[in-house]
Amino acid sequence: MAKRIYFFDTTLRDGEQSPGCSMNKREKLLLARQLEKMGVDVIEAGFAAASPGDFESVKLIADEIRTSTVCVLARTVKDDIDKAWAAVQGAARPRIHTFIATSPIHMEYKLKMSPEQVLERAEAMVGYAASLCPEVEFSAEDATRSDVDFLALVFDRVIAAGAKIINIPDTVGYTTPDEFYHFIQALREKSRLLDTVRISVHCHDDLGLGVANSIAAISAGAAQVECTVSGIGERAGNAALEEIAMILKLRSDLLDTEIGIVTEEITRTSSLLSSITGVHVQPNKAIVGANAFAHESGIHQHGVLANRATYEIMTPESVGLAKNNMVLGKHSGRHAFRNKARELGYDLSPDELNAVFEEFKELADRKKEIFDRDIETLLTQGMQDHHDYYKLKRFVVNSGNTITTTASVVVAAGGVEREGISFAQGPIDATFRAIEQVIDVDVALEDFSLQSVTEGTDALGYATVTLRHGDRHFIGRDASINVVQASIGAWLNAMNKVMHAIETDKGE
Repeated sequence: MAKRIYFFDTTLRDGEQSPGCSMNKREKLLLARQLEKMGVDVIEAGFAAASPGDFESVKLIADEIRTSTVCVLARTVKDDIDKAWAAVQGAARPRIHTFIATSPIHMEYKLKMSPEQVLERAEAMVGYAASLCPEVEFSAEDATRSDVDFLALVFDRVIAAGAKIINIPDTVGYTTPDEFYHFIQALREKSRLLDTVRISVHCHDDLGLGVANSIAAISAGAAQVECTVSGIGERAGNAALEEIAMILKLRSDLLDTEIGIVTEEITRTSSLLSSITGVHVQPNKAIVGANAFAHESGIHQHGVLANRATYEIMTPESVGLAKNNMVLGKHSGRHAFRNKARELGYDLSPDELNAVFEEFKELADRKKEIFDRDIETLLTQGMQDHHDYYKLKRFVVNSGNTITTTASVVVAAGGVEREGISFAQGPIDATFRAIEQVIDVDVALEDFSLQSVTEGTDALGYATVTLRHGDRHFIGRDASINVVQASIGAWLNAMNKVMHAIETDKGE
């Protein structure tokens, strides 16, 4: 009988810790709905004790998601666990995921606790969490660099205290597949109770082995894999959900497993994540990269034309990749646009929908063909938290290869129009310098990126700007056929977030 493998998605928690991948609470809810539609078994919605915003996001998701388990992270600290339960208790299937480090280096230098203290804390706090929540997961942070005998003892104590899922994370992506396989086998032999609960693994990709280690763990007895969409996450990221899912689906003959992931929703989910974060996957990324089903070699093209199976081990349709057909045009009405928005999974207020519809009509007048990705970008922009201290009024750029670029940017700042004029080597640099002249707050440009949403010279340009103010980073995004306008919009979007944070700090 095939073994059921459960997918624990941590895109909204660990994935959001990836630089540039922050999301507001409505964007998190939108992605959570899509994860549920894709058949994810467990959605880790966030770390409720981290901030009031995280708490609100977890609660919002817990109150709406009905099919997937909604999980919340907490340290083995009573206050963390109380906040976690308060946030997740409205879920149809709530779970508290509590953790503490168990490796010698973490216990000595980070926790400054003895192994006995760690053992006592883990047991007590798992017991406390289990008194509140019907399902508790325990993670031993940096498990793969922990002593196997100590880890087995910790697991036995927390299982006896009420943990129903035991997670064995490769927190720093240090282990290798063979080593991880034998490590899990050794834990199962040394622990009296480990085989009475579900074994989970959480593999990071620092050495590019996150997926391989997850598969090795399944072979060793793990029944849950913790992963993220497109592999986003801290440092080099996490094991990619779509890669593990397709491996288990395509090689069920070898691994004898079954999954609940609706693989036809994979591309849609990855695209949605990219639209929300503005961070796009590299073209050669497995499963969801732009080149995953592209064939340039003449030999490959000939084989594919004769029989796709010659060079494609899976079909584009199996991961939900469809031809990017034109969906709406300049003659499409508000009703058709609203239906398309709902079909794509977006839930906007009437005012937001009206605003996005006007942007769509403007785009349709300027662009030959409108694709799903264009509409998704507009809809995602419409769901951003908008703070309008700074508004673009107009800009003029004079540029060429024989002159110094000149930019004039007029911005309404607190209702007063201000103009900045600057000279630089290129239009983006010149406009950014001009904006800086009208800004009263000390910020630094940390990062800027510009990408095409679809193909063609009239494609939307999607700009992302990261500004640093003090020790915090603020990400702004905007899209337009005019890439200079998109870049200015992204800069001002980030700047408005800075101003909102300043006002919020004053009110606290």
